[in-house]
Amino acid sequence: MSGHHHHHHHHDTHRGGGTGSADIDWAVMAPLIEANGEVHAPATEQAAHWLCERLGDASEVHDVWDVGSGPGVAAGLFAQVFPSAAVLAVDGEEALLERARARAARLGVGDRLRTLTADLPDGLVDAGAADLIWSSKALHHLGDQTGAVARLADHLRPGGLLAVAEGGLPARCLPRDFGIGRPGLQARLDAVVEDWFTEMRAALPDVRTTVEDWPAMLAAAGLTDLRSRTFLLDLPAPLPAAARDYLHAQLVRLRETVAENLDAEDRATLDRLVDPDDKDGILLRPDAFLLSAQTVHTGRRAVV
Repeated sequence: MSGHHHHHHHHDTHRGGGTGSADIDWAVMAPLIEANGEVHAPATEQAAHWLCERLGDASEVHDVWDVGSGPGVAAGLFAQVFPSAAVLAVDGEEALLERARARAARLGVGDRLRTLTADLPDGLVDAGAADLIWSSKALHHLGDQTGAVARLADHLRPGGLLAVAEGGLPARCLPRDFGIGRPGLQARLDAVVEDWFTEMRAALPDVRTTVEDWPAMLAAAGLTDLRSRTFLLDLPAPLPAAARDYLHAQLVRLRETVAENLDAEDRATLDRLVDPDDKDGILLRPDAFLLSAQTVHTGRRAVV
């Protein structure tokens, strides 16, 4: 199980989670997940610097974990922001961790990044302790989110921080009326993705219904000094090619996963948006942008 910053249609429809994650070919999905992380890297980097401020002296941060690391985009950023730290990238998919190791080598931090193939949260039992544990878009794929937060909190050293990137706002990439079909397509996509997400969670093993109040979960795990901050990704039009390709891949993925829950007109609009040869498609239109907001919730283990 691996968490990725997804496309911010609030939830990562490219992950599959409990519904059919067994039949996801991670080697095939990996490039999309990595591109996703790269597009959102500016916001992740802001979050990493904020966590650095929260921890005080970066040179005193010796162990940083990225739990549900996927291909290691965030892990690589954390290795750069915390130059004294050993970084552990934890994921259930070896195909993704292979990319994380290659990425760390390219960044010149390969000597400080190691990987652990493990299912969450049980696979962390022998992993030791950390000064900072980061988990982005991973915990919502576990049936017992509150329990998972508590398990992660147990691995913090005194004074250490747990940072959970969950919530925020659904992304926007087009004007409300972009000239094809009925205005407001993205709001309707949000609605079907919410339903998809609810079904995904309902199908998870050992699922527990819980109010998704992340600060309350951090407090229930015994953490204090709770703070949340939201980081903005604001890429105005005209978009660079990498962001355009990312949006195209996300819309294709939405077309595959939730389109049957849209009406015929919206499906036809989505078909045009993903058509690489349509001048009104996402790859060619001049008005495409990317605006999203990711919230990071943090709690600190008390210094006894």
